Amino acid sequence: MYKNGKDIFFIILGAFLFALAINLFVIPNDLGEGGVTGITIILYYVFQWGPGMVNFIINAFLILIGYKFLDKQTCIYTIIAVIFNSLFLHVTASWHIESNEIIINAIFGGVFAGIGIGLILKAGGTTAGTTLLARITNKYLDWSISSSLLFFDLIVAFSSYFIIGAEKLMLTIVMLYIATKVMEFIIEGLNPKKAVTIISSRQNQIAEKVNNIMDRGVTVIYGKGYYSNDSKEILYIIISKQEVVTLKKIVKEVDNEAFITIHDVRDVFGKGFLELSK
Repeated sequence: MYKNGKDIFFIILGAFLFALAINLFVIPNDLGEGGVTGITIILYYVFQWGPGMVNFIINAFLILIGYKFLDKQTCIYTIIAVIFNSLFLHVTASWHIESNEIIINAIFGGVFAGIGIGLILKAGGTTAGTTLLARITNKYLDWSISSSLLFFDLIVAFSSYFIIGAEKLMLTIVMLYIATKVMEFIIEGLNPKKAVTIISSRQNQIAEKVNNIMDRGVTVIYGKGYYSNDSKEILYIIISKQEVVTLKKIVKEVDNEAFITIHDVRDVFGKGFLELSK
């Protein structure tokens, strides 16, 4: 119960910050947006229709046709996010901030939007809209969700060109990029991890030094070379970004001819990392 209450609080806070991004920085500067919010802004520029009500109607329709692509809790959280986002878009419609620097407004619009959406997604909800469309295309067209989101957002953003012009469109794209990076920061946190695989003839010495010097666990994966058919022991290690230099130094000291691959890891759960709470 406590956890659900905490999630709902962050969803409401995220909806509020996203509404501020639209009403304080986007609309006053004739900028665009992606997704359903971008459509509501275009309709506002053309017909002066209230973004709050239009946002609610479009997203309610999308939830009705796409709810089956969400689990029960995510669906409930999404409905809460849509309701409060629409409410805050209406309540804060008359709010304004004194700033004529459009670049600064675009930057802060991206920051507020990124924090808002990031909080909603991190709490387990969605902003409906293009998120639901992305899940539908993923199911029936086998598109990746990230590619689908980018596709729908860009369609809406570029559609606003005919209303806001080329310069404002370019600033909108910059704002969307900032929002994406801020959203990733909110979701992933301050300490992204790296997954490292090491192939070496001296794997035991490397593993021992990693244990002793870095105090990190090492997993041994058994494989073999395709051409040589020789058995190999592959080391698999999860470390923080800051530990990469130390690990490279250890490997170089033990085996200068070792083969190393390093991958970005978004979420790591388990002993020594985050607790698996969901």
